[in-house]
Amino acid sequence: MKIVSVEEMKSIEADADAHGLSYAALMRNAGEGIGKWVHAHHYSERNPVVLGLVGSGNNGGDTLVALTYLLANGWQASVFLVRGRQADDVLLSDFLKAGGKLIQSEEDPEYSQLSATLLAASVLLDGILGTGMHLPLDPSIGQVLKFISTKLSSLTQRPQIIAVDCPSGVDCDSGEVATETLHADHTLTLAAAKPGLLTFPAFKFVGILSSIDIGLSDTEGMLGSVRRQVIDEAFLSRALPEREMDAHKGDFGTALLVVGSEQYTGAALLAGRAAYRVGAGVVNLGVVEQVRAAIAGQLPEATWIVLPDHYGYLANEAAEFLYSVIQRADVLLIGCGWGMQETTMQFLRALLSSTPDNLPPLVVDADGLKMLMRIAGWQSQLPQGSVLTPHPGEMAVLTGMTVDEVQADRFELAEHYAHAWNQVVVLKGALTIIAGPNGQTGLIPMATPALARAGTGDVLAGMIAGLMAQGVDAYQASCSAAYLHGMAGMAAAQLMGNTASVLANDIIDCLPAQISMIK
Repeated sequence: MKIVSVEEMKSIEADADAHGLSYAALMRNAGEGIGKWVHAHHYSERNPVVLGLVGSGNNGGDTLVALTYLLANGWQASVFLVRGRQADDVLLSDFLKAGGKLIQSEEDPEYSQLSATLLAASVLLDGILGTGMHLPLDPSIGQVLKFISTKLSSLTQRPQIIAVDCPSGVDCDSGEVATETLHADHTLTLAAAKPGLLTFPAFKFVGILSSIDIGLSDTEGMLGSVRRQVIDEAFLSRALPEREMDAHKGDFGTALLVVGSEQYTGAALLAGRAAYRVGAGVVNLGVVEQVRAAIAGQLPEATWIVLPDHYGYLANEAAEFLYSVIQRADVLLIGCGWGMQETTMQFLRALLSSTPDNLPPLVVDADGLKMLMRIAGWQSQLPQGSVLTPHPGEMAVLTGMTVDEVQADRFELAEHYAHAWNQVVVLKGALTIIAGPNGQTGLIPMATPALARAGTGDVLAGMIAGLMAQGVDAYQASCSAAYLHGMAGMAAAQLMGNTASVLANDIIDCLPAQISMIK
């Protein structure tokens, strides 16, 4: 699913119209696509009844076409006309000819007809406002939405709320939301997702986001040139490597993880387990002796490289020690659980002082990111195809910005620095964004407090390294790992019965089932 701004969508539709796919055809395609989706997902209900909330614009037109389609396929359908439409409106006329019921807002001032129809409906189609809406919300529309919200809250069985293109009251560019906006169970976005739908607070109102084909190719024309996308299972199905029956461990690569310290032994265990769980053939753990002694029995599959330490932290000499084994690695993960000791800082300087050609691609996480800022010209010292995985606080350190500035426009920020640093940037957090140096950007459409726990970042970093070891390129590995990470977090929360009890190890334990759903 591509992601386009409201203005970009207008340009894409205008280009389609200029090349023979008229606005009218686009509307018909959109409405029928919505109708087919609703019919496929809800027709099993006995005597299905749908109520459409319709405004005066194009979104209302899409909704009318959808309702007419549903009438032709065995549904009962009503329209509550929040705003008047033209007297000669063909779409409204077609709806009425097909047997639809019309309720006009000015003829139902107490909302008695709306209330009765709402009680009978199994599906509520929210088609009042489209993607061009900007706050503040018109008071007359807000009044209708507030009445419906209050009415629904009193029902023991309420209809499924399906938003057409976007929930009415959402600014589809900024993600701002009117207080009266209905919380949708599903949002059926037309052709491509709009960035506001994938931004808080709007994301809380979207429900499950699905794309409706309106006749525009997502591989050709203006839509085909869009580089922003929502990562989904289809993306992972293409990105995850095949595993042949006659394969051996060498086919799935070697991940070298230089992680952990005496204070943070768990980081090494979590990253190592995660790298193995996503399919790496060999995981070499480069750790100080205190880490190996603490966790070796919990990860018997790992190969251990004991590195020189200074009171339990990586020592400067560890870099020279690594040079003899680093050429056998397909990827090198650094930073997880390091701490901020000066001896480890010296190790990182020594490691990067080697020419980038002598290093495999890096995954740089946690304390490794903070240390980069203390190395002049670090951007040119990273090997091609590396990955930086900052959370907002770490991104603030890397860029010299405040956390609020980082969060203000996550898309633009991640894309800017992926280009400036010429590496993949994984800007973590709710709705993680992955930006590649070539202009590709992926968004993970998930947000769960199950991942708000120490150690989950180590798991993600290990997963990215494990996929890169198997030959998955840095951008695809980062997108795939972040998607699986989110899915496993939600699965762990379901298994535990709540999000508060999920631990980082629970996420790793849920990975196999999530991978099985993809491959």
